[in-house]
Amino acid sequence: MVEAFAVASGKGGTGKTTSTMALGMALAERYDVTVVDADTGMANLLFHAGLSDADTTLHDVLVEGGAPVSAATYDRFGMSVVPCGTSLAAFEAADPDRLRDVVAELAGDTDVLLLDSPATLNSKSAVLPIVLADRVVVVLNPTVPAISDGLKVQEYALSYGSGIAGTVFNRVRGDVGDVRSKAERYFEGPTLATVPESDSVQAARSAGVPLLAHAPESPAAEAFRTAAGRLSPNDGDSGDVAERFRTAVIPDPP
Repeated sequence: MVEAFAVASGKGGTGKTTSTMALGMALAERYDVTVVDADTGMANLLFHAGLSDADTTLHDVLVEGGAPVSAATYDRFGMSVVPCGTSLAAFEAADPDRLRDVVAELAGDTDVLLLDSPATLNSKSAVLPIVLADRVVVVLNPTVPAISDGLKVQEYALSYGSGIAGTVFNRVRGDVGDVRSKAERYFEGPTLATVPESDSVQAARSAGVPLLAHAPESPAAEAFRTAAGRLSPNDGDSGDVAERFRTAVIPDPP
């Protein structure tokens, strides 16, 4: 049984990587979870996972004759975490086409794959995680630009056969009922949670740990647990999913 989720947004600054790690830790209470930093150009996951000194990263795997996936996989906070590095040279040497094989290999030994996706859809490597995913979690801020860009993510996902797991409203201040109700008219899938703005998020990142490890009882952490509880990963055949990853066509960006 394995299901792949892309955690995506149409713009930067929505808290996508924070959301990926929080959902991963919450889901890890019930499933084997693997989190992959699929944002190979603007890696942030390693800082959230306390892996800034990791010797081997996904970039080292994505080069010709590169390292084995296992060398870039770390046990962190009850999950398997595959970070990217921050070296520009390593990014330029990496072949994003190889991400399909990496994800296919990881799919054989986990229940849930979370792909932390790039914030924009301006390259083939940026859209690939959305195409690979069974379903997409769209992370939104309660603003018109964030919702508009999130709808582009949904349109692209649906056009390539990826479902929408739902939306997470993140970094929320005050009552957003009106914005949320309008968004629910256009997005497929439910609103998984409304996550309040929290100083704990920045403090967690500064400490190099996920929010649910740094402030597990905070309202933001509880909201992410609610979102994870509503995801309900589906049963599936790992072999079939792995083959789909390997044969996925990398589309041109919209």
